[in-house]
This record gives sequence, structure tokens and C-alpha cells, in this order.
Amino acid sequence: MKAFAPSLLIMYASSPFLSSPELFPIVSHICPDCVGCSTAGEISANRVTSNSISVVLLRFESSSYAKIHHTTLSDMPSSYETGQSLANRIEQNGLKGVYVLAPGVEINGSALLKGISTHLPQNIGISGGLAGDDGAFEQTYVLHPNGIDSRSVVAVAFYGQSLSFDYSARGGWRSFGPARRVASAKENLLLELDDKPALDIYKSYLGEYAEDLPASGLLFPFEVLNENGEPTGIIRTILGIDEQTKALVLAGEVNENQYLRLMNASTEDLISGALEAIAPIASKNRDEDLHCLALVTSCVGRKLVMGDRVEEEIEELALQLSSNTNIAGFYSYGEISPSCNEAPCELHNQTLTLMLMRETH
Repeated sequence: MKAFAPSLLIMYASSPFLSSPELFPIVSHICPDCVGCSTAGEISANRVTSNSISVVLLRFESSSYAKIHHTTLSDMPSSYETGQSLANRIEQNGLKGVYVLAPGVEINGSALLKGISTHLPQNIGISGGLAGDDGAFEQTYVLHPNGIDSRSVVAVAFYGQSLSFDYSARGGWRSFGPARRVASAKENLLLELDDKPALDIYKSYLGEYAEDLPASGLLFPFEVLNENGEPTGIIRTILGIDEQTKALVLAGEVNENQYLRLMNASTEDLISGALEAIAPIASKNRDEDLHCLALVTSCVGRKLVMGDRVEEEIEELALQLSSNTNIAGFYSYGEISPSCNEAPCELHNQTLTLMLMRETH
């Protein structure tokens, strides 16, 4: 019997595993073409685990193939240029989809994705997410063919006429309170809402939860509205605070003159969001003869809200997909995905995103 030779290895692991010097030699021996990241929770089949490793091994059965590119993110202000650099390395001829993993701290995820997406064809879906470190927001790791470190960004470019992709992203959060205008913002720093310090406004709404900032910010994200006060479908999480400037550090960018409204959710709300995410994809996944891969990226904030019931959102996905679908993924500090197949790629927060890849023979 011929030994199994994987075309690609994807690993999701708790931070302590990826910080160990013993891991990379083992992983690269199994498959030199390897990518992965640290997480705030690992997804495998219909289970969610912590302090574990989830590994996906892919082998293409036709002329399809994957090519890995990676580069270094030196600091947060260079996020856009890093995205540009990464995208410029990707051969566009025959490209079918791109999967991106990036650091979860000291990064402007919106700028990174903008740098990538503006240099790739609009019809190419980009998915993936920002690494986690079990909710500590201190140091995350990315695995690539040359090693493991905390500042690399990696992109897997997929090629082949036999490959097809579907994408979806939904939240399940509910907005409350008034919409407030972004009076001052610089990239992912929110400085003023309605001409008042953003941190002061935010604390006044949180009440007793303000004592636990920035961690409690994961429970109360912002809904982003456009300049006319209409929902954009984008959610922004608070990752940090600056007491000196009274600013909020967001996981992605907001623009001045947009509007923000606070959000919260129950476990039932978030499970309903997961069902909304899978609905448009499930109808295309009924063929039991096809072997499919579903890569899930869900936000650490959802995990905190759902607690011991977090597996229920993944179980709902598994129930809607064919039995020949392998599910894997991670809980992240930012989710990269189109909201549907025709939509542009966005950096989401507090969202469950899904990439479904199929190979026909």
C-alpha cells in the first residue's frame, strides 16, 4: 500500500505548542508545505477543544495544487504594505482562492486585507483569520514552511479547474442604544464618538463591566453603520484601551463619519447566526460522492459568550453538511471572509465565517 503523501498541512494549535522548538521539525517532516496558527480554541469535526492541536491533511487527486507564500509584518503601521507584498507574490493565472493566516496582535487586520485584496482579482475569495493566544492578547504565532514565529503572514493560493469554493459569514449579535457618529479615528484607533472621548462613552454604557476592560469589550462589540446610518454588516471588536488618549483599539478600521452602535448577544442568538451562515452553503453540499473541506473561523468573543455551549454552533454546521465534509478551524481575533460568494472580502469580528472547498474528479 502506497504511503499517504499530503499536498498541504494546516495546523491550529494552542500557543504553548507553537512556542515549543520541538514542534516544527515534526510538522515539516510530515509535510513540508505546512501552514497554521495559534488559536483561542481549536475546531475539529463537530468538537471545540482548548490546549490541543487540530491538524488538516489535504491531498489533491487531480491537477489541483496549493502554493504557499509568506512575509513578515514588522509593525502595525506597515499592515497595508505587508498585504501588498504578499499579494504581489501570488500568481494570478488559474488562481481559484486564497487562505490567509496572520498575527492576532500588533496588526491592523483591515489594512492587511485591503493590501491583499486590492492586488488580486475581485472574483477571488479570500478567507482565513487572525491568530489567537487563548484570549490573552499578548503573543500569537503563525506556522509557515520556514518555521514558526509571531510576525509572519502566510497565504495559501489554490489552483486547479477542479476546485470550487463557497463562502459565508454571519454574526447573530443584536444592536442596542443610539447610533453615534465616529468624530475622530485613525486607522483602527477610535478616538471620539459624537465629539466626546470614545473610551468615556464606552465606559458609560458598560457600567460595572467597564472595570474588566479590555477583556469585557469582547462581550460588547460595535455594529458599523455607513454615513447614512445604514448597517454595513461589519462588526468591530474592542481589543484594547488607551487611558491617556481615551481611545479604543479596535480589531479593524472604522472611518470618520460612519456611525457605531453597541451590540450584545445570547448563546441562542449566536447559534442562530451559525445556522444563517451555513444555510446558503448547505444546499450546495448534498452530494455524498464529493469530499469537501469546511474551514471555520469563529471569533473568540462568541466563545466567551457561549461558554460551555460553544460546541453547539459547530454541531449545527456539521448537521447541515454532507457526511463527507471534513470540518476544521479555530477561534480567532479576526475573521477574513466574504459575507457571501458575490460579496467583497472583509475583516469581520464576532462572526462565524465558513469556507467550503470541493474537488471534482
